[in-house]
Amino acid sequence: MILALSGRRIDRADAEQARFPLPNVERVTASVRTLLIGTGATWLVSSAACGADLIALAEAGKLGIRRRVVLPFSREKFRESSVVDRPGDWGELYDEVMAELAQTGDVEIVNVGGGEDPFRAACREILVEAAAIGKERRQDVGAVMVWDGNMREIADYTSEFAAEAKTRGIPVFEIRTM
Repeated sequence: MILALSGRRIDRADAEQARFPLPNVERVTASVRTLLIGTGATWLVSSAACGADLIALAEAGKLGIRRRVVLPFSREKFRESSVVDRPGDWGELYDEVMAELAQTGDVEIVNVGGGEDPFRAACREILVEAAAIGKERRQDVGAVMVWDGNMREIADYTSEFAAEAKTRGIPVFEIRTM
C-alpha cells in the first residue's frame, strides 16, 4: 500500500491547548510503526515537519519503506518555520531524512502561485503524489491523519487533508496524538 500522511506538529512550549505534547512521541511512534507494518506500506508520502511527519518518515526509513517528501517551500525555510521552532531535537532528524531523500530525488518543492496557501497546496500534492505512485505500481493508496481528534478553529490542514482524501475515494487511517 502507498500511504499519504499528514498530522500534527509538536505543541509549542506555551500552547494553550494540547494537540501533540512532546511526552506522547513514543506512543505515537509505536502506533505509526504498527500502521506501517499492518498496511504493508511500500511507500510513504508526507511533508517533514516536527511531530507526525518526521516520526513517520523515520519509522518508514527503519522499515525500508521508500519515502517521498513534499515541501511548501525551500528546505531551509521549511526547517526554520516548521521543524526547529518547537520543543525537541527535530533539526538533526530533519537534516538526516532530507539528506537521504535528496540522494534518491524524493524531495519535491510545491510551486505555489496566485496567493494559494502553501501548506494547503503541499497537503493536496501529497495526495496527488501518493495516487500517482499507487497507479504506477498498481497498489492501493491510503491516507493517514495523525491528530488529536479535534478540529482547529483556524486552518486545520490535517482535517482538510483527510476530507480531501475521502473526496478522492482514498480510505483514511487515524492515529491519535492524545
